[in-house]
Amino acid sequence: MTTPPPEISFNALVVSLATSAAVHFGDVVDPATGRKRSPNPAAGGNMLDLLAVLAEKTRGNLTPDEERFLTRVLQELRMRFAEVSRGGDRPASP
Repeated sequence: MTTPPPEISFNALVVSLATSAAVHFGDVVDPATGRKRSPNPAAGGNMLDLLAVLAEKTRGNLTPDEERFLTRVLQELRMRFAEVSRGGDRPASP
């Protein structure tokens, strides 16, 4: 049995870029070491900027669900960027 290819969609693109930002913010555990990498706010900010450009260039051409998803991802990443830029760590999850 073969595994179906991953879904190719606008939201999948947004998730890919957001995941790259999360890696740069130090939020993703390296599977090889089991540790988080040190935050790199500049690189994470670049990924955030790419998503902002994507939002600007696709304005008026997204479905309502895509627009809401992209808006929420941008809001969350902007808050995280501010935390990382201040040298803060993500609050512990409940």
